Amino acid sequence: MGTDTVRAGAADEAAERRREQRGWYFYDWACSVYSTSVLTVFLGPYLTSVAKNAADADGYVHPLGIPVRAGSFFAYSVSLSVIVAVLVMPLVGAAADRGGRKKPLLAAAAYTGAAATTGMFFLGGDRYLLGGVLLVVANAAQSVGTMLYNSYLPQIALPEERDAVSSKGWAFGYAAGALVLVVNLVLYMGHDSFGLSESAAVRVCLASAGLWWGAFALIPLRRLRDRRPSGREAGEPTAPGFRQLAATVRDMRRHPLTLAFLLAYLIYNDGIQTVISQASVYGSEELDLGQSTLIAAVLLVQVLAVAGALALGRLARTHGAKRTILGSLVAWAVILAAGYFLPAGAPVWFFVLASGIGLVLGGSQALSRSLFSHLVPPGKEAEYFSAYEMSDRGMSWLGPLLFGITYQLTGSYRDAIISLVAFFVIGFALLARVPVRRAISDAGNPVPERI
Repeated sequence: MGTDTVRAGAADEAAERRREQRGWYFYDWACSVYSTSVLTVFLGPYLTSVAKNAADADGYVHPLGIPVRAGSFFAYSVSLSVIVAVLVMPLVGAAADRGGRKKPLLAAAAYTGAAATTGMFFLGGDRYLLGGVLLVVANAAQSVGTMLYNSYLPQIALPEERDAVSSKGWAFGYAAGALVLVVNLVLYMGHDSFGLSESAAVRVCLASAGLWWGAFALIPLRRLRDRRPSGREAGEPTAPGFRQLAATVRDMRRHPLTLAFLLAYLIYNDGIQTVISQASVYGSEELDLGQSTLIAAVLLVQVLAVAGALALGRLARTHGAKRTILGSLVAWAVILAAGYFLPAGAPVWFFVLASGIGLVLGGSQALSRSLFSHLVPPGKEAEYFSAYEMSDRGMSWLGPLLFGITYQLTGSYRDAIISLVAFFVIGFALLARVPVRRAISDAGNPVPERI
């Protein structure tokens, strides 16, 4: 009877864990639509056009009396949102770990971001300042929410499950992004047949991402559960912004192998983020491809990223997460080398390149997240994932800088794109040197059979 009771308890625990995992996947499903439809496709060009409507004769707008070129307003707003996120994430992460109540904080971040995104429906005319404020709020809220969402991974998945669980989360996000982007593009391309102006169609697409985010965030908020804090004093006060970040970094210095992985991730992820942000520039300026081709390529990346995330997750089961990530970095370098030789005016080869990016994009990011989850000391999940999230979103500036400087010196986008290989080579070398089994043990976590 005692053995049967133990087995029943283990079965119940496994069922509850799977239920939480299924709920966890849906936060990626909820918020990834913002990244795809809002940030990647619609908001940049639309907010720039709104700013130009409000510009003076010299092409400047004046938020808070500061002269800003209308064409730069979107980029500056994104930068400001990163600064806000960097200030807020360490505070929220430490509070989540010390109080053990992540779910209310996740709800606050999700619905702040969803409300700001839905409010973009009211952008129009010359309301550029409203657009900038909503962008800063939505982008910062997404960063905070994603940090909290990531920090659940070591709590809801056993060590041997994390690669698969993380990969499924990424796959859910890319699938949602592709699905909603298809619907949005149908609405946008056929706006006349729907009785909408082009501006109204864009505003509906923007607002729909916020409604989607808010609606599907209900699923993880119902299924995820809070846990008592462990590994530190509950209720310990948190320090303001950068002081809390400095305290987190000091604590990470006691785990140098965790810090070594984070450095490697910072380097190669900078390369990944730069490829994502600059691929459309390369396609339009160097390869003479039209907007419809570029949008179709974005869709292709989204669809194939689902398959890529799941496929690399399966590879990690047999070869380990570290080896699979290293293999993906080799693939990234090969893709960039192939991109250097792409002929201009040949969309088919650009789609082939986009296919390669899609297949390695989701997997390399998902496995990096799951591997990092093994390196986090128990009880400090949200705090450490705030540093991880800042590496993902707030520190990716070296790649665009190198891309821009290379183009400025050579006048060639081909030289600029091939220069990014350096990030994958350096990231590969740094990650290869991290003894992950020892790093996991030093962090106080059980070492999986295959990692």
